[in-house]
Amino acid sequence: MTPPVVELSDVGRVYDSDPPVHALRDVNLRVSTGDYLAVVGASGSGKSSLLNILGLLDRPDSGTYLLDGVDTTRLDDGQRTALRGSKIGFVFQSFHLLPYRSAAENVAMAELYRRGDRTQRARRAEATLDRVGLAHRVGFRPDRLSGGERQRVAIARALLGEPALLLCDEPTGNLDRANTEAVLDLFDDLKEQGVTLIVITHDDDVSRRAERRISIEDGRLSEESG
Repeated sequence: MTPPVVELSDVGRVYDSDPPVHALRDVNLRVSTGDYLAVVGASGSGKSSLLNILGLLDRPDSGTYLLDGVDTTRLDDGQRTALRGSKIGFVFQSFHLLPYRSAAENVAMAELYRRGDRTQRARRAEATLDRVGLAHRVGFRPDRLSGGERQRVAIARALLGEPALLLCDEPTGNLDRANTEAVLDLFDDLKEQGVTLIVITHDDDVSRRAERRISIEDGRLSEESG
């Protein structure tokens, strides 16, 4: 049986302060291949702490986190970094594109430190841009792209290595409504292609587009039915 992409079991995270801050409390979450879920909550609810745990940017104080069948709580920092690079694609609110590089060059940057033929890397970058509907923009620099197109370039960069999980942090936060809809349409397409997506958002309209909707409040998760 194929293991879930994400399996959190009784995960807790406490920040050392006076008094201590319980950012995550007994969190249990199972995400299978091809799932598309949104995590929604107010500021201070624990969204960022959950994102950092899921992205292997932080460690839980209790519980376990299996990513694609690998128990991440048993890994050292170097192993976690390698696993993050091979299994997780990140999409952020800010696009983080290099202004003097073309769309294709920005996408190819995802494999800058990997060995391999540069020509093949460029071809894969162009193919991934085609996948997100930007085949006609491969040579354009970011200043010639709309906000929605820049975010799609960032999504293509995250997809280049065929990650097990696409982890998106407020991916439409810098976009107007029309560009937001275009990005959400792309997420629908990626879900149909079997991509596993977790979208962290405060926007109810964004979260409603997901197949599953998880609320977080005071560090506790609850899944909405229906």
